[in-house]
Amino acid sequence: MFPTEQIFIIIAVLLLASVFASKASARFGVPALLLFLIVGMVAGSDGIGQIQFHDPVIAKFIGDYALTIILFTGGLDTEWSKIRPVLLPGLTLASVGVILTVLLVATFSWFILGSFSSFEIGTQGISWGQALLLGAIISSTDAAAVFSVFRSSTFKLPEKLQGLLELESGSNDPIAVLLTINILATLTRSHFSVGAFLWELFVELAIAILIGYGSGLGMVWMMNHLNLPSQGLYPVATLGGIFLISGTTTLLNGSAVLAVYLAGIIMGNRPFVHKESIVSFHDGLTWLMQITMFLTFGLLVNPSELPKTAGVAIAIALFLIFVARPVSVFVSLGFDPMKWQEKLFISWVGLRGSVPIILATLPLTVNFPHSKDIFNVVFFIVLVSIFLQGLTLIPVAKYLKLAEMNEVNAK
Repeated sequence: MFPTEQIFIIIAVLLLASVFASKASARFGVPALLLFLIVGMVAGSDGIGQIQFHDPVIAKFIGDYALTIILFTGGLDTEWSKIRPVLLPGLTLASVGVILTVLLVATFSWFILGSFSSFEIGTQGISWGQALLLGAIISSTDAAAVFSVFRSSTFKLPEKLQGLLELESGSNDPIAVLLTINILATLTRSHFSVGAFLWELFVELAIAILIGYGSGLGMVWMMNHLNLPSQGLYPVATLGGIFLISGTTTLLNGSAVLAVYLAGIIMGNRPFVHKESIVSFHDGLTWLMQITMFLTFGLLVNPSELPKTAGVAIAIALFLIFVARPVSVFVSLGFDPMKWQEKLFISWVGLRGSVPIILATLPLTVNFPHSKDIFNVVFFIVLVSIFLQGLTLIPVAKYLKLAEMNEVNAK
């Protein structure tokens, strides 16, 4: 165990390195989340920092904690007027799109991993159930990545398009989480019921919507009636409210991520005292959570193990980006009259990030066979997705004539 002063220095170096990395990301167009991961990998057991961190339980706890803050802040910054016109297509993408992605990626993974000699699960290669697990883990787009890229960019998208992308990324996690948990339960305890799964999904979403909506209204009322002696206590009160929403929703078997995101939307679209300072507080806290989360994931992975799974990870990532994501988008939005350029751009904005990595820690926590290989594959897919898609979001939007210069951010 390091002495206290060394721990302080290590934390300071990691945070400052990440802050400087975020400045470089804005200047050179490199996604900040990718640089946070790289900083963590460099500081880890295989890097120059030699920090030994191998606890997936702690990593998952940090990821859950950070994602709760990130999603609430994303909801707090989301204008209802932007997402109301895209509510139906957004929820369709978050449900039908996720399921299609799981099936397509699972089919491809079952084919390639069943015949790829350097990555085998069991003696007969990967099973269909294990392929479904992998597909479920990487099926959701990342709210943290989407919010970060769009809101730190000097370009802006049409309101309807940006609202749709943010709504999808903030609301597609519940199905991905539920699919992952149920598939993992099936593989470890050999029980699965389609009827029970659909009912559980309905109950989980219903509980989340009720708690999220009611809690959002309740937090607004609380802010306006607390009459606290110091303005600085109001952000602390909202922080307590966020964790109370998340914990209560989870305790009642609802989707905590959806409840927190919805509470943020409800609260952000209503007037309450000290709103500007509270929003500013959560914006800074969100950056800290993103840095902490991705540094932790970078520390957890061993870069020396990645080459073993690089071939199949790159193949799956490319299939996900160029086949599974576009098919799921065009099928899910087949009824929507939006332009094909917009649908194509939505297909390209399927960034993977924190949620797949968090879900990839679940097999590690239950000692699932070859769970470390699964984690490494998912981690590599996330790297490819953030690097390839994150670097090209603005150029693709400009090519499709969808991006305009944001004069406020540009100054």
